[in-house]
Amino acid sequence: MKVAFQMDPITKVDTKADSTFRIAEEAQLRGHLLFYYEPDKLTSENGKAIAAGHFFKIIGQGNKSVELGQEEVVELNEFDVVWLRQDPPFDMHYITTTFILNAVTAQTLVVNNPFWVRNFPEKLLVLNFPELIPPTTITKDINVLKAFKEKHGDIILKPLYGNGGSGVLRLNLNDQNLESIVEMYSNFSREPLVAQKFLPQVNKGDKRIILVNGDPVGAINRVPISGEIRSNMHVGGTANQASLTKRDLDICETIGPILREKGQIFVGIDVIGEFLTEINVTSPTGLQELERFDDINAAGRIWDSIDQKLSLFKN
Repeated sequence: MKVAFQMDPITKVDTKADSTFRIAEEAQLRGHLLFYYEPDKLTSENGKAIAAGHFFKIIGQGNKSVELGQEEVVELNEFDVVWLRQDPPFDMHYITTTFILNAVTAQTLVVNNPFWVRNFPEKLLVLNFPELIPPTTITKDINVLKAFKEKHGDIILKPLYGNGGSGVLRLNLNDQNLESIVEMYSNFSREPLVAQKFLPQVNKGDKRIILVNGDPVGAINRVPISGEIRSNMHVGGTANQASLTKRDLDICETIGPILREKGQIFVGIDVIGEFLTEINVTSPTGLQELERFDDINAAGRIWDSIDQKLSLFKN
């Protein structure tokens, strides 16, 4: 197959941790031809999705790297699979790429489905499952945020379309900075904020569960460093081995059908204690850590799922 990856600069990823790199490596092992381009190199031309990028190979054994070919301009509808894998922020630039990729979905399987990536922002999709999430509100209204904090005391405040733990703040019972913080956010963004009841179980870790076509395949536990509430590995969190509890499986069983229905093949959900906090569909991570801890080749399972979908898609 011909496979294209829309992603951030491939030569800058950590080849021992990056999930997109592992997906590409598994594709190469299966004999697929690989192409890479950055979102800025995606163009809509007379209704066609055009990309300037490089065919590439993964080389080496221990310290693997990427060997890029000369830059070429391609039509994405000539590919079997296009991966939508650039990292958030989920801004208008990101959203525009999903509109452009819609042009190829009749001929090419786009993973994850761009229409539903656009309509399933990670911090909004969880609102479809109020029975699974902690008390949560999304608003720009300072009075609503004040009432939420007064009711729940210890809360988390974070940007609606942020990523990697950036901008996540904890306001405890005695904190009096809510209004100033909202003003600060408003200076650089018009988006609403997410307020969530603080879950003290985060000190024991924020579990990332990997789902392939709606089914859980394994989990890792991301533990924050001392004095930090954010467990994201981007900000120093440590990944540890984790098992799936009955509650985890119940959460996956509840959300799995809608993920399958909407073409979300590779998804990472975040669970703290008993609560679902995010459903990550834009650029989830964790594949390489899961493989190291539990010897689970989730990338292989993803490609198995894609093979099954393509057999139906081409027919």
